[in-house]
Amino acid sequence: MRPLVFLCAQQVIKDEESACQALELLPQDLYPVLFKAAFMHGKTLLLQALVHTWPYPILSFKQLLQDRPHCRRALRQDWPHCLRALLQECPNCPRALLQDRPAEELVQAMIMGVKARLEEATDNGTQQSLYRRHPLQLLDMTGLLDYGYEEDLKTMKMWARTMTMAQTGICHLLDKVEQPNESPNKCRKVEDLPCTLLPVEVRVDLWVTPSSSGFLKQALQNNAVSPLRLCCRDFRAEDLPPDITVDLLGLLDHSSLRRLDLSFFTLEAGGVWEIVASIMKFTNLLSLKLQYSNMDVWRLWAMLEGTFSFLASEMSKLKRLKELNLGTSWLSGQLRQLLSGLQCPLESLELPVCYLLPVDLSYLSQSPHAPHLKKLDLSGNNLSGDLLPPFQALLGEASASLLCLKVTECQLMDVHLISTLPLLSRCTRLRYLGLYDNPLSSIGLKALLSRSEVMPDLQLVVYPFPVDCYKDLPGVPLSANLLEDYIDEEKFAQVQGEMHQMLIAAGPQKRG
Repeated sequence: MRPLVFLCAQQVIKDEESACQALELLPQDLYPVLFKAAFMHGKTLLLQALVHTWPYPILSFKQLLQDRPHCRRALRQDWPHCLRALLQECPNCPRALLQDRPAEELVQAMIMGVKARLEEATDNGTQQSLYRRHPLQLLDMTGLLDYGYEEDLKTMKMWARTMTMAQTGICHLLDKVEQPNESPNKCRKVEDLPCTLLPVEVRVDLWVTPSSSGFLKQALQNNAVSPLRLCCRDFRAEDLPPDITVDLLGLLDHSSLRRLDLSFFTLEAGGVWEIVASIMKFTNLLSLKLQYSNMDVWRLWAMLEGTFSFLASEMSKLKRLKELNLGTSWLSGQLRQLLSGLQCPLESLELPVCYLLPVDLSYLSQSPHAPHLKKLDLSGNNLSGDLLPPFQALLGEASASLLCLKVTECQLMDVHLISTLPLLSRCTRLRYLGLYDNPLSSIGLKALLSRSEVMPDLQLVVYPFPVDCYKDLPGVPLSANLLEDYIDEEKFAQVQGEMHQMLIAAGPQKRG
């Protein structure tokens, strides 16, 4: 149920033009609730006006768009206190007021409001004094992730926000550069511009592709003199050449970056050295994803003398690292060397399609990381043979902390799953279990569901079509990723009904 003040705000914004004109007459305390209402109902003009006249030093989209009444103190003008409050995760606010998929026109409107503030601040007279009375110091656009954007074409993707924010800063600079100096035949260079405005720190999550890398590079290069100082928290790059990747990493603030996600289709050994050296400068990094699509390149790189040793030795510099993803990497027998130098125990470890050996999982089960793991992804590694015992030992060590387990496409059959259930049942905090693309029958899946009562937090199990629900298959399937044309619809409906009844009996929170 919405609070009364929010219901009143919804009535106020119905006449958008009048609401914009009345802003200067309204108390400052109403700005946050008006912002929420305007965002929910797509009032772009009002959003722009609210940002333009925002009376607080912090404007955080994520904080405003979440239902956090007990966190309103973070919006007060006690700058050091509210900065700490906005940076802290709030365990009491699981429900967002809105979906984190903002439409492009809404984000554009808010950015236009910032641009209006900058233009106003360069004017003389009353407007400039108003700006100085209410200086905006931090614009936080982080946390607006783009889950589901492929299904929603109106969603503003991270790369589009990257381009827009960069363009706003650069255009403002270029407008200043084009104004003539005292000499009519000369114009000031960008680097010679005095930064007379109080700069606004703009925190963003950047998603960079080859088409946006050049513009972003220019924006970051102008950070020193731009009134909008881009400060990246999460950086994601896809298929960039190594030299461009290194250049962009060199322009980011080493102390601010929290997550780094680099994905390459192909990469030569020399490029690996340069990129690894650049990554290790971000000593406050919490999450690192380094993924390759070309397996031949990964295998060649792993076999080159000294290259993997260099990566392993450099990893010790990431003293705060808690999440590591090395998808489709050739790590056979090298996991100890890679992880033993880390200063903090990992909480998330994703090693899909890494060709792991028993010695790798044996090390991991005995390492300091195992008791702290909250997320473990071993998809694409064959757990049906010699890897099964150390995998089970790892489950036992991680049982007290594990929340998410993905073992898709691991060639697990009923006998492997059933023998693992005693250890899996000890994972009482488990919320997600991914078993898709494993050749499991209804017998194995029912055995799993019968144990779900001892896993009270388990909310989602992603399982394959049971292999006994297929017909006319040429032999025993090695994977559950089979053509739907082979499904025995009648048999599957029967099994699905039986499993549904088991889910109901297990509790209202369980679903598959």
